[in-house]
Amino acid sequence: MTRATLHALLSHWWRNPLQLFTLLAGLALATALWSGVQAVNAEARASYDAAAATLGEGQYDRLTRRDGQPMDQTIYVRLRRAGWLVSPVVQGRLDGVRIVGVEPLTAPGGIGPVNLSQDADIGSFLTGAGQLFGNAETAARLPDLDVIISPQTAPGTAVTDIGVAQDLLGKSGRIDSLIVLPAQPQGRPALADIAPELTRQQAQGGSDVGRLTDSFHLNLTAFGLLSFAVGIFIVNGAIGLAFEQRRPVVRTLRALGLPLRRLIILMAAELMIFALVAGIVGVALGYVIAALLLPDVAATLRGLYGADVSGTLQLRPSWWLSGLAIALGGTALAASGALYKLSRMPLLAAAQHRALAMAAGKRALAQGAIAVCLLIMSAVLMVTADGLIGGFTLLGALLIGAALALPLILDQILRVAGGLAKSVTAQWFWADTRQQLPGLSLALMALLLAMAANVGVSTMVSSFRLTFTAFLDQRLASELYVSTEDARQTAALIAYAAETADALLPIQSAETDIEGQPTQVFGARDHATYRDNWAFLQATPDPWDTTFAGQTILINEQLSRRAGLDLGDEIRLQDQTFTVAGVYGDYGNPIGQALINEAQFFRLYPDVMPDRFGVRMPAEKVPEFVAGLEAQTGIPPSQTINQAGIKAISLAIFERTFTVTTALNILTLAVAGFAILMSLLTLATMRVPQLAPAWAMGMTRARLGRLELMRAVLLAMLTAIVALPLGLALAWALLAVVNVAAFGWQLPMYIFPWDYARLGLFALLAAALAALWPARKLARTPPADLLKVFSNER
Repeated sequence: MTRATLHALLSHWWRNPLQLFTLLAGLALATALWSGVQAVNAEARASYDAAAATLGEGQYDRLTRRDGQPMDQTIYVRLRRAGWLVSPVVQGRLDGVRIVGVEPLTAPGGIGPVNLSQDADIGSFLTGAGQLFGNAETAARLPDLDVIISPQTAPGTAVTDIGVAQDLLGKSGRIDSLIVLPAQPQGRPALADIAPELTRQQAQGGSDVGRLTDSFHLNLTAFGLLSFAVGIFIVNGAIGLAFEQRRPVVRTLRALGLPLRRLIILMAAELMIFALVAGIVGVALGYVIAALLLPDVAATLRGLYGADVSGTLQLRPSWWLSGLAIALGGTALAASGALYKLSRMPLLAAAQHRALAMAAGKRALAQGAIAVCLLIMSAVLMVTADGLIGGFTLLGALLIGAALALPLILDQILRVAGGLAKSVTAQWFWADTRQQLPGLSLALMALLLAMAANVGVSTMVSSFRLTFTAFLDQRLASELYVSTEDARQTAALIAYAAETADALLPIQSAETDIEGQPTQVFGARDHATYRDNWAFLQATPDPWDTTFAGQTILINEQLSRRAGLDLGDEIRLQDQTFTVAGVYGDYGNPIGQALINEAQFFRLYPDVMPDRFGVRMPAEKVPEFVAGLEAQTGIPPSQTINQAGIKAISLAIFERTFTVTTALNILTLAVAGFAILMSLLTLATMRVPQLAPAWAMGMTRARLGRLELMRAVLLAMLTAIVALPLGLALAWALLAVVNVAAFGWQLPMYIFPWDYARLGLFALLAAALAALWPARKLARTPPADLLKVFSNER
């Protein structure tokens, strides 16, 4: 009997191939978006792990200078002779590639090129003959060097002997840090007695870059889950509709003696097979999506965090297995309601053509109660949420609560409209629309989520764009920026600028820790450029006067939030204490930043020599200055960047940063449009018994088709109206809660009415296109099919 039951169950899909396509396509699209995002995340994290393995990041303690500058090589010799087991490291950039120099004989296992390829010459590496190790992409970027292909090397990184690295990077006799081996001899002298200028950084147990970018990947995962949720709405609708249509079959099978337990198992097995097939297709589509998105993700991570991510995609089990798992789990979740109703259905329950509407009416009270609870929870979290977990809980409660409330809101609007209708046709239209609402509610929920996500993310991105552009105008006030390569070029630039420029402002910084937060300390020269252009989020009276007098310090918003520093708090830098006099916005910077005056900076960090300068002069004199600079100092134009050039580079990084979220928004909206199309198509055949009486009373089939089209557009318009405040609330949560937890700064929120109007038009167009085919199908229903309605029990 099992075989006959399976045949009976599968015959429904053979008779309704469109429903089968809806089920498989909805699940495949949902899985594709999720697995695509996870593939991108997995590739990025693999790159972080490879980069961390190159230097043992997070595994070993390190010794660095307190001012963050390179140390003399003699310090390493001094420590080794005193019994400290340390290994030197040199690193820097050459032609866009990170060069890492290690000392393989003293480095702990797992550092550097451990698994040498078979054709590698270990002698060449140890004798400093210029041999480097890197992947194929790195080797192509260093055509003039001897790069041995080593696939396990981090992307954008070449590892070599420390002597070779020193020569390539111009750091002869200097090293950047010392790796401290775990096992150290007893009785060795204290670090303060041998090298008091060094500080020991404890291992953090993970990659710094990986922790820094966790928020970015969490955002991508949230988008993937949102896209998957939209797809699951399609699956849930298809399964629920199929269950309602198969009620007569279930009734007959039960009456013939089929045990309920076996029937549920067979229906669940049927859906799991479909889920497995759709999951495989979705994973394949996800690979394509990830391959298209990965270059922009890599550019984003490189631009925002300085993290190198491989540009090639690998089929890693971590993401394709999760894709299959979430496809099976999502199908089980979507089918659980239908299977539960099957287990509670009386033996001879009759088929009900208005089952969806009747069931929706019974569930309305419970659904409304859940929606109200979730919306109240989101309102509370808007005030109390702190951190990424709280932020995403707020987003989840807000979106799910609004989605559950949407059918109830639309039902009340349609009820009021029906009560205001005067003509018979209008009353029938509103009543019929209200009856169709349960069948379309899941698709409309999907549209609501997609539109709200588009409104929220576009508001966030556009607000960021306005703020970031204004921020660049404030911070990039100098007309020209010049980099020098050595002390000779620096002296020549200073002498030349003294005669030809209005002012020369050095850009000098040192790395340190403030209240446990990695921070860049800048030394600023007293000049009107800072007073006239920098804006503060909060400040004491005359913050620039006290800072340039050496009494106070200015910090960015990130440091203020993460270290809990406020105006009037004290910060200690080495042997001097400063009072916080101002907090400024520093958008795009992932770490803390502090600013003191130039004299105090030189006293605290005497070994830091500025190698970048801002030049103030009339903009029209910049070309003449650059030409004279090369002629008199030998500094080529390639070492100069004008203000417009820096802004263009910064804005280009910004645009690529949000390409990924924009693409996911478009894909999510497309899936929502597909949900509407599939819902209307599957409901089209069920509409014939409801349209036949209207046709019999004189309404033409063409007019019925136009009314069907109008109904879909109307519901989409009402959904768009509800989506607007939801999207604005979502944008506020992203800017005020999630963005603060993820990046450490809060952006002002701007409103963009024309963007919202354009998005609404796109949604209406998508709904109209989705409804066009079903409406045309209904308008061309043969009269014979309409007449048959009156010859049966319907």
